Amino acid sequence: MTTGTGTDWAAWQESWDRQQEWYMPDREERFRIMLDMVEALVGTAPRVLDLACGTGSITARLLARFPAATSTGVDLDPALLAIARGTFEGDDRVSFVTADLKDPDWPALLPYDSYDAVLTATALHWLHSEPLAALYGRVAGLVRDGGVFMNADHMIDESTPRINAAERALRHARMDQAKRDGALDWAEWWQLAQADPVLAGPTARRFEIYGEHADGDMPSARWHARVLRERGFAEARPVWCSPSDTLLLALK
Repeated sequence: MTTGTGTDWAAWQESWDRQQEWYMPDREERFRIMLDMVEALVGTAPRVLDLACGTGSITARLLARFPAATSTGVDLDPALLAIARGTFEGDDRVSFVTADLKDPDWPALLPYDSYDAVLTATALHWLHSEPLAALYGRVAGLVRDGGVFMNADHMIDESTPRINAAERALRHARMDQAKRDGALDWAEWWQLAQADPVLAGPTARRFEIYGEHADGDMPSARWHARVLRERGFAEARPVWCSPSDTLLLALK
């Protein structure tokens, strides 16, 4: 997706969105509810931390809906950050920070000490429960009183194995059909990035950092809500869910 005049960052954003939608066809619905709750709790001009921001999917939707908002994106992935920085280049509402969320000192790299909202989607499931709980404590320290944290991600209820199996079977059957219709999966998308002259170097570095994609524990929404309250939030509960995913909101 590199042209004679440079890299088409909008095309990379579009291809990332389509790849993610192969896994989550209701992806836009969770973003809509997330921004509804931002508006309800902290208004239409929030200072936002886009946590594990990737290509800036949340930031793009945030600014399209709330032009007076500002966003700080934080991530470690050099390839996805390259797309994010290219996409938002010249927009003084947006800044990006390269940081490892497993490093306890990462908040010191941020430009602000507090945020109205910290938002993340489909990114923290690669953390196991103990480091995720520690991260939640650091996030609580960044959210102002009355501010919010929201995490939209895979949250598995292990108490319903037959329901889980039925949902998974249907979801994967639909994914298989979409694949036959030409949808790109995660591995194929990264192959395209590796072949692009601008993203080849950052992509090689991201695989040095992460290796192949791996999931963490993916605990239940009840676990997330309990740990968020233990780590400093006053209230926490789901505000949207599908059979496999949950948007969990915590209020400081």
